[in-house]
Amino acid sequence: MSFAQYYRLADVMARMALRADATKFYLGYIWWVLEPMLYVAVLYLVFAVILGTRQPDFLFFLMTGKLAYNWFSKSVTLASNSIVAGKGLVGKINVSKTLFPLAAVQEGMYKQLAVFTLLAVVLFLGGFKVTVTWIYIIPVVLVNYVMILACAYLGATLVCLVRDFQPVISLTMIFLLFTSGVFWDVRGLGDPDKVEAVLMANPLAFMLDAYRQVLMYSTPPDMLHLLSLAAGFGALLCLMVLLMRRHSQFLALRALTA
Repeated sequence: MSFAQYYRLADVMARMALRADATKFYLGYIWWVLEPMLYVAVLYLVFAVILGTRQPDFLFFLMTGKLAYNWFSKSVTLASNSIVAGKGLVGKINVSKTLFPLAAVQEGMYKQLAVFTLLAVVLFLGGFKVTVTWIYIIPVVLVNYVMILACAYLGATLVCLVRDFQPVISLTMIFLLFTSGVFWDVRGLGDPDKVEAVLMANPLAFMLDAYRQVLMYSTPPDMLHLLSLAAGFGALLCLMVLLMRRHSQFLALRALTA
């Protein structure tokens, strides 16, 4: 199977899963954008209305960070369980087990395209100008996709080996929610060294900040840092693909004996 055929198969699996998911609810595809917006509404109520956050344009700040975070969190969590969840199919077809996390990530990508479109419209209506700097969103999204895929493959492998990693991954997402600047500004820490330390130590915090810098403040992201993340997560992705293909039968056996 060529790479094009392999990717097309994962894409078909993703679109079939999206259709099946949409038929479960009365509002169908509307939930793609309604669910993340409800999350934003809840956080805005807590931090802006109840706690009285005085950060300027907090709604747009929160929306940009939370919608980008949701893409990472939901895609990695879903993909991490994809091989075990698809064990009925795993035992019937002899393909690399990378197919299942890839299909899950593709499913999340389609939903995120709708979400990012809505975000762009809301920012425009909120008074943020569309400038030439917005072109930088392309490399930011591409690096974010590589980051998600690498973490998805790692998570799927770990869950196959030891089921206990499934709740650990969920807890990790909660940890990242509070430490990645979703509802607080990393750059508001004041000390430039502390800001730089957080952005260097937490790749997700850097990605959320990059989205805001480009879309809200018309400022290019730190391209050197972005390229280093692309190289690092690209290397992790290649390593995971190699390991998952080499040990495909072992992962299938672990999934089937769950």
